Amino acid sequence: MTLIKSISGIRGTIGNKPGENLTPIDIAKFTAAFAAFMQSASPVKRLKFVVGRDARISGPMVESIVVSTLSGMGIDVINTGLSTTPTVEMAVMNLDADGGIIITASHNPKQWNALKLLNGKGEFISGSEGEEVLKLAESGNITFCEVDDLGKIETNTTTIDEHIKQIIDLKLVDKDIVRNYGFKVAIDSVNSTGGISIPPLLKALGVVDTIELYCDPTGEFPHNPEPLAENLTEICAVVKKENADIGIVVDPDVDRLALVMENGELFGEEYTLVAVADYILQSVKGNAVSNLSSTKALRDVTEKAGGVYTASAVGEVNVVEKMKEMNAVIGGEGNGGVIYPELHYGRDSLVGIALILTYLAKRKITLSQLRSEYTDYKVSKNRVELSPEMNVPAIYDKVKAHYADFTILTIDGVKIEFEDGWVHLRTSNTEPIMRVYAESTTQEKAQKYADDVMKLI
Repeated sequence: MTLIKSISGIRGTIGNKPGENLTPIDIAKFTAAFAAFMQSASPVKRLKFVVGRDARISGPMVESIVVSTLSGMGIDVINTGLSTTPTVEMAVMNLDADGGIIITASHNPKQWNALKLLNGKGEFISGSEGEEVLKLAESGNITFCEVDDLGKIETNTTTIDEHIKQIIDLKLVDKDIVRNYGFKVAIDSVNSTGGISIPPLLKALGVVDTIELYCDPTGEFPHNPEPLAENLTEICAVVKKENADIGIVVDPDVDRLALVMENGELFGEEYTLVAVADYILQSVKGNAVSNLSSTKALRDVTEKAGGVYTASAVGEVNVVEKMKEMNAVIGGEGNGGVIYPELHYGRDSLVGIALILTYLAKRKITLSQLRSEYTDYKVSKNRVELSPEMNVPAIYDKVKAHYADFTILTIDGVKIEFEDGWVHLRTSNTEPIMRVYAESTTQEKAQKYADDVMKLI
């Protein structure tokens, strides 16, 4: 069992011993540390936080501790209950809050949960801020408020509706065109909060013909919740059998979007961002950003549209930072994470769905026809379990020495660029693993690049 303390928050498995797993003691400790950190930046102001959670089984327990701890720190709380990560991010902005906490372990299995920490812009706190929170938590130098200063707690169940309204109001989202196209859409929400956000979004877009798989937010994930090919066989079969135009798959907190084409085949999680960027960049001149582990296809569509493509270190906060630096009009990550700054700086499956459906309806084409327009790069995603005795810096040095004749990037782990592809290895911020991703013009070449590096490891 595991507890991972990183700059992006605290993530771990529920139960067992404090300091080794995500226990009530650890939840209160890190919530209080984040509250104290935010209060230190605004020592006079009484702060207000937004809290929301995905549907995983431990959510109510973690939520009660987080909300009560914030109150105990003298922070007013707007508790949105079941929600999505992008919705909570939007709510921080819309409700003029000073910060927020999202209770979700994203794509991790049900025994995991986590605290994601947001600043007053509804964005993840920076790496340096995260380090300060971790130091404060370990120091124990935290003072709770007296009884007359306890934070007030209120419930707000309108945030998903407001999120959807703001998506519908976007200039590049056209509900009339989507309605007239007459989409038939299948949805897999893994029994989490996609089930209470995607159906109302589709209804607002005028989509009336839907097939809902696992849209009851019970937290009982019917399959591994990470939207990878091996976990999506059921919806692929349903799309083909029911003659649906598109299948939509999200992870438990709805910040990753995978698509199924009308032929029952996967569009490719890497290409979700590519397709959205293609639409955006044809409408608005500008630049694009993705992380080092994302497909080269985004560079292709960006440069074709006359924009500049830039790669960032892996991690949403790093992508957002680079997007702001490059004044990018679209960005995200190759795991299906779309960041559209016209709405907000956060990965958002809901806005991705609205933009994809608008693009298909405007062009009157199928998802497979759109996919055929992009270079068919093949990606191999692998992971190596890390044990305590493994020397990660030494692994990186060994790989760099082996590939010394090639272009090597080291802003995040090690990425080796070849004439027909690349391989990127880096430690995960959220799991005790090393990710080894590779891309090339064929699946065999991509897998060989990954296999060669894993042999070295």
